[in-house]
Amino acid sequence: MRSIGIDLGTTNTVVFLPQKGIVINEPSVVAISVLDNKILAVGTEAKEMIGRAPESIIVSRPLVDGAIADYRVTGAMLRYFIKKAGGVFRFFKPEVLISVPAGITSTERRAVMEAGLRAGSKEVYLVKEPVLAAIGAKIPINSASGNMILNIGGGTTELAVISLGGIVNSQSVRIGGNKLDQAIVEYIKKKHSLAIGERTAELIKINIGCAIKLPTEEKISIKGRDLTTGYPKTIEVTSNEITEAIADQLREIIQIIKTVLEVTPPELCSDIMDKGIVISGGGALLKHIDTLITKITGVPARIADDPLFCVARGTGIVLENLSAYKKNVMTKR
Repeated sequence: MRSIGIDLGTTNTVVFLPQKGIVINEPSVVAISVLDNKILAVGTEAKEMIGRAPESIIVSRPLVDGAIADYRVTGAMLRYFIKKAGGVFRFFKPEVLISVPAGITSTERRAVMEAGLRAGSKEVYLVKEPVLAAIGAKIPINSASGNMILNIGGGTTELAVISLGGIVNSQSVRIGGNKLDQAIVEYIKKKHSLAIGERTAELIKINIGCAIKLPTEEKISIKGRDLTTGYPKTIEVTSNEITEAIADQLREIIQIIKTVLEVTPPELCSDIMDKGIVISGGGALLKHIDTLITKITGVPARIADDPLFCVARGTGIVLENLSAYKKNVMTKR
């Protein structure tokens, strides 16, 4: 039985092989030559080219806000990752399980299926991301009680209430790690008249980004272009400035918790109050995000173990128990 699980993310694609675990975690970035439309690099190698490529090379992210923006490039990217994941698939076409956003449209679903089949799969299964995140976070999704999972990815944030193996309510916003990076770029431009790239913004977020203001601030030195002189310049920014920069985006993410709780049956709400909200995805790595959510909503929140790989681990668990999950959590082609 050859199978492979793919967490197809806006910023990163993670590939999981049963018995082997996570074998690939690379950026969802592709570099294409303008002249002959050929794919030059995928993943880490392509990400190195962002902001540094000449006009003859386009560096693109084929997924925008959790949806496929470019089918051909996504197919090529999937093909690259499937090929890289294992020589075992040279003679066998693998069964591929791909995570998709909960709010996916039927057109988008078809596009992912097509991309997976074009990449050389025998069969493609699609499972909604919050369900996989919950499975990967070891939440007993089949029990008759409500569980709430908040998955903060690079392009989208999805919140779902899961009970009896299915999604009772879900909501997603097209805000994730990338929008936080853009907010940091804008803030530094406005406040310090310094132009920085998104990679620098991401570095700032990872190193000193925090969801709440701290009494003792952390600092980081960054380089950029001074907008008044046009010359390179180094400045120091503090963690509290970054908290201020991303506050609006975080508020929008937390707003969806309120929206979903308002339409959730009272029985499930009381389950959620008891168990709390589980946070997964790369955004869960933002310092004190759980504290901020608890403070605003009054619902206890906790970070899942190894939040970045919850969805990928979920694909692995589903693949290992395909027959058990086939009935209720997936659509196949």
